[in-house]
Amino acid sequence: MKMCLDVGNSQIYGGVFEGKKLLLKFRHETHRSSTSDQLGIFLKSVLRENNMDAEVIKHIAISSVVPPLNYSLGSACIKYFKVEPFWLQAGVKTGLKIKTKEPNQVGADLIASAIASVDMFPNKNLIVSDFGTATTFAAINKQGEFLGVVIQAGVRTSMHALQTFTEKLPTVQIVQPKQVLGRDTTACIQSGLYYGQLGATKEILAGITKEVFAGEAPVIIGTGGFSTLYENEQLFSVVAPDLVLHGIRLALELNL
Repeated sequence: MKMCLDVGNSQIYGGVFEGKKLLLKFRHETHRSSTSDQLGIFLKSVLRENNMDAEVIKHIAISSVVPPLNYSLGSACIKYFKVEPFWLQAGVKTGLKIKTKEPNQVGADLIASAIASVDMFPNKNLIVSDFGTATTFAAINKQGEFLGVVIQAGVRTSMHALQTFTEKLPTVQIVQPKQVLGRDTTACIQSGLYYGQLGATKEILAGITKEVFAGEAPVIIGTGGFSTLYENEQLFSVVAPDLVLHGIRLALELNL
């Protein structure tokens, strides 16, 4: 079996695969100061609570955008699973042609999602919209060329900014409001968060389609934790919440 880990700024998102089948998914809050023992014990406990033995894990693959955590996580894989992990990073096989000005700066999570998207929709123009700590939009053309990315603050990040830099605005539940115009403070914030992200998403998708694909409608894939919040807004061709895990698995298989 293979364990795939996506180390993000807010959470470590993990999954266990048997072949192509995703058997188990889990999340753990990202703490940059976590030790190898803390991480190893957590990973083994997740398996144990799901009736899996650590010995069934023969490969571990990781994409990470949190470099301070990489040493501890790598050490945890070796100490607790006796597996040297595969890191999705510059220089490994991906099946993509990175056409950005600084290919080494493209986040491993973006590459993973792009790999999975091309696998799902070969020979198609693609936009991958990932709604996480940041909301990102990656464009990949029919030739498998990774063309570039748009990055904006994610919906929860925007909420935290309001809470941090204002005196009286509270934290709210992030939901689709019943109406645009709020009638109390909570509804006002919820509306701004939801429709602000929605409006920006529509504008960015339209701009990429016009600029990169000459107006030809691409396949638009929604992924990330908050993608399901917008799945009824007719933004996406498909919503694939586990896209990044499948991309990490595919990258691992390309490099075995």
